[in-house]
Amino acid sequence: MTAENHIENAVKDLFENLKFTEEPHGLYDPLRYMMEIGGKRIRPRLCLLAYSLFKEDMTPEILGPAAALEVFHSFTLIHDDIMDKADVRRGVPTVYRKWDENTAILSGDVMSIESYKLVAKAPAGVLPEALNLFSTTAAQVCEGQQFDMDFEDEECVPMEDYLKMIGLKTAVLIACSAKMGALIAGADEKTCDQLYRYGYDLGLAFQIADDWLDTYSDPKVFGKAIGGDILNNKKSWLLTRAFEKAGERRAELLDAMAMPVESEEQKAAKIRTVIGIYDSLGIGEEAKAEIIRLHSQALAHVQTLDLAPEAVATLENYAKNLIGRTK
Repeated sequence: MTAENHIENAVKDLFENLKFTEEPHGLYDPLRYMMEIGGKRIRPRLCLLAYSLFKEDMTPEILGPAAALEVFHSFTLIHDDIMDKADVRRGVPTVYRKWDENTAILSGDVMSIESYKLVAKAPAGVLPEALNLFSTTAAQVCEGQQFDMDFEDEECVPMEDYLKMIGLKTAVLIACSAKMGALIAGADEKTCDQLYRYGYDLGLAFQIADDWLDTYSDPKVFGKAIGGDILNNKKSWLLTRAFEKAGERRAELLDAMAMPVESEEQKAAKIRTVIGIYDSLGIGEEAKAEIIRLHSQALAHVQTLDLAPEAVATLENYAKNLIGRTK
């Protein structure tokens, strides 16, 4: 069995056997619902991958923290959906739509607490470091969400601010996943730090790829209609870069973003107009080039480590699978 297959089986078994308290049902049923609707599981998969570079046995000491990463991520999605007024998540009603807003808030809160209980299964020798890493990351994710909310009131934001926001909101949790696995496996400080940098750069690439997919992907492959970021005037990498390059066309871009979206025809017209501006500025191709650059930068971090060639290949495959959707 290959290392990748071993990890896939471990991830599958982990979430099939993950249990929460039964009662009160109104509090814990939304947790079970959120975990059962699936997801990419990229964070626990990376955590177990980093661990497997140094150890083979998948004990509760690593499985608990790996699950914690996904449980915490799912908690943030429950609250994000409330803030974004999102009706659908992964093709099914969001928690606050299926139940109600108060239930979603409280269930999200207890989900966050459950994630800490899972991290606490880390070995005693590294538990303080693991909890500090997790707590720091959790706070950073919340900071990133606040920046994202603040940006809603801005006409445009500097690229530096956008990258800081996605670094906090998305990249740090992926970076934490890589470092957590290595830390629990007993890797040295340099290795843990380089794997953190690997995860961070991959996290940036992953978010920019998601921005690109929302505008340029095939809806049948992407799994949902494209253009959501455009319709909601979301500060994506593409929009941020377009404002940087717009120059004399800034007013044209602002007018396009202000187009009405009440009917399906209006929505299609706005998406078509904004993509037309992006294409004329070369934004889509620039985004793909930036994804490739960050992917290469991520791999450069692990190539400085004293790892077996097959271990490096495993990390390369993970990176390829994570951001290869833009090809």
